[in-house]
Order: sequence, then C-alpha cells, then structure tokens
Amino acid sequence: MGASAIPIIVVTAFWFVVGAILPWFVPKGPNRGVTQTVLVMTACSCWLFWLCCYLMQMNPLIGPEMSNHTLLVMKQEWGSSWKA
Repeated sequence: MGASAIPIIVVTAFWFVVGAILPWFVPKGPNRGVTQTVLVMTACSCWLFWLCCYLMQMNPLIGPEMSNHTLLVMKQEWGSSWKA
C-alpha cells in the first residue's frame, strides 16, 4: 500500500490557497499584518501536521501487538493451517 497522489495534491492545494492566496484578500486595518501571519502560520502548521499523519500510515512504527492467548484462540477458531 502506497501513498496516493490525489489526497496529497488536494490537501496541499487547499492549504496553499489558505496560506498563499487568502492573505492577499485580508481587508486593510490595524491588524492586517497579524491576520496575514496567522493565516500563513495556520496553513503551514496544519498542512505539516496532516502530511505527517498521512505519511505515518504508510509505514507505522508500532504495529498491533497480541498476547499468546489471543494467538492461540485465533489458531483454534481459524483452523490448524495458520502458521505462527
């Protein structure tokens, strides 16, 4: 199972719009710079968090752990052709 390009492209495009396009449309005012900075920082942080979570699913560091009892029950229920 590999990473599909479509979700990465769609989510990247969305956060690109939020971080690179929307700051240009912030109305003029005393806090314009703060609002632009917040939009850019939010877009970068959310995109990076999403990318890490998405890519971590491709190669998880920790897999499921089962006790010996669970393995024996699985072997009993699924038949003797199962190999440990």
